[in-house]
Amino acid sequence: MSEAQSDHSRRPRQLRSPWRAVSAMFVLNGALFGIWASRIPAVSEIHKLSPGGLGLLLLLMAAGAILSFPLAGRAADRIGAAHVTRRVALAYVLGLVLLALAPNLPLLAAALFVFGAAHGSMDVAMNAWASEVEARAARPMMSSFHAMFSLGAGLGALSGYAAASIDAQIPAHFLVAGCVSALLTLYMAQIPWVARPAPESGAAKPALLPRGALLAVGFVAFCGAVGEGAMADWSAIFLVLTTGASEADAALGFAVFSIAMVAMRLIGDLVVARIGPVTAGRLAGTSASLGALIAVGWGSYGAAMTGFALMGIGYALVMPLAFSRAASDPDLPAGAAIASVATFGYGGILIGPPMIGVTAELLSLPAAFLILAVLAVFIVIFSDVLRRS
Repeated sequence: MSEAQSDHSRRPRQLRSPWRAVSAMFVLNGALFGIWASRIPAVSEIHKLSPGGLGLLLLLMAAGAILSFPLAGRAADRIGAAHVTRRVALAYVLGLVLLALAPNLPLLAAALFVFGAAHGSMDVAMNAWASEVEARAARPMMSSFHAMFSLGAGLGALSGYAAASIDAQIPAHFLVAGCVSALLTLYMAQIPWVARPAPESGAAKPALLPRGALLAVGFVAFCGAVGEGAMADWSAIFLVLTTGASEADAALGFAVFSIAMVAMRLIGDLVVARIGPVTAGRLAGTSASLGALIAVGWGSYGAAMTGFALMGIGYALVMPLAFSRAASDPDLPAGAAIASVATFGYGGILIGPPMIGVTAELLSLPAAFLILAVLAVFIVIFSDVLRRS
């Protein structure tokens, strides 16, 4: 009797382990982003946005995220990454709802700024919490956490497909999907967690930008991140405009891309262990470039979806490889090196969508997607820098 009670009392703690808690936050972050990304065509149609106009609005979202990075970082250091992650997650859900309720362009712009700030803040805080969990476990975990983000993004995009299929209005979709996602994941995140000690006063401060050999590593991260950001915000639009897909079918594009990323990230550590980071980087860039070329070159829905899957497989490994190389840098402490490379990486995610929008306005959306193929070729060329020191 006593043993059974003891086993029962341990179950909540086992269910909400540190790995599961952080994974839940990565799932939530991805899900909220995927929910938004899957309904961009509908939002664009409601507000009569041109590709260039949508690109400028996405730039506001990027601005919100950029401005939030240092604020979230300081807050995580001062009051704890776990605490900040859970609190900012609530603001992120609110930002999603504000997007759905915006009745005009000025309020939509303001809502996108808030949504971007919440997304960026949560991204910084949850990665800080993830690094604490990884350090305490003394074994690699970061790739699996990023797989959970991709899983969440895919599930969010699938909710968009379901909502569009039944002609659900955007406010109802965002409110229901966002709140259900938050309730399920925030429950998992409620664990006692003591933040790691603050660095001593003599510790090296993180570099804002990479330098030396890390500059090339940062460029590789940038090339991959531009593709990730562009796929999140433009994959559905691409399918609608270039293949004539319905809104519901277009919502599946980002889902396929995200699911491919999840699958690759779940086996990513094994792949790198078998063939090494340099070869893995070359294959990743080749897959991403080939996928973009297939999506643009054939012009059919099936070909585009095949291309999106190849792009997901390729981009999945780029950021983990760049972070691993940064952590082994001989000239900078791991934290400072990773922070500097992350600046380039997140910059690519934020710059990608508006860059695609502006290029599409000047040329065409297929031409804009060719930029992703070119950047992926640079990943192949610069993969030698991914060799760990």
